[in-house]
Amino acid sequence: MGARPPQNDSSEPDVIEFGIAALSARLEEADVEFPTTSAALVEAVDDTAIPVDGAGNTIELREALARLPHDEFDSESALLDTLHPVFEDHRKQAGTSVFGRLRTLLPF
Repeated sequence: MGARPPQNDSSEPDVIEFGIAALSARLEEADVEFPTTSAALVEAVDDTAIPVDGAGNTIELREALARLPHDEFDSESALLDTLHPVFEDHRKQAGTSVFGRLRTLLPF
């Protein structure tokens, strides 16, 4: 039995950001200034489909913000802290759906 020779690839593996990490990166790209509102956030962010897990499930930023008890945010950390439970709930729901379970089994 043979073994494949080691690959001489010194590049870093691709990192998949999801949840608040993905949103934080998009906020930096959008150059959002705080304090801000939900409407201003949705308008400023180009790609509003925020990944919630490594399987590719997403939630629209507008939908996530609509689940929050308030519409204004004093800082990025306050926004991310408030959104974290929303992303977690969506991730759990996506993972337990029939489609979500099938998606984890398939290689694409």
